[in-house]
Amino acid sequence: MLSRLFAPKVQVSAHCDLPCGVYDPAQARIEAESVKAVQEKYQANDDPHFRARATVIKEERAELAKHHVSVLWSDYFKPPHFEKYPQLHQLVNDTLKALSAAKGSTDPATGQKALELIAEIDKIFWETKQG
Repeated sequence: MLSRLFAPKVQVSAHCDLPCGVYDPAQARIEAESVKAVQEKYQANDDPHFRARATVIKEERAELAKHHVSVLWSDYFKPPHFEKYPQLHQLVNDTLKALSAAKGSTDPATGQKALELIAEIDKIFWETKQG
């Protein structure tokens, strides 16, 4: 009897935890652009103090980019997205690995690779927003 009394009267479902407007790959892209820019500045400066500061900033920004990509993967993308884009799991994994590589490197090519992968996620993201 109590179970019927407390049973939900209306069943609801939502696409995401919050309004979808809070998700945007641009956040990851901006952080990854910072990573690449810092890598370029690092290469152009021989001062060890500058390089130490640059390394800290680069690693923080790479970690933030990884966070934003992870949030898209875990909170925004849902099973229908993964069905329509079967490469999405691998793409997110590759992007996170590329950001880890950029975090540990001063070579701007690693930052560029991360940006290219984020661009692929961005393309899929905006396609899902159209549907």
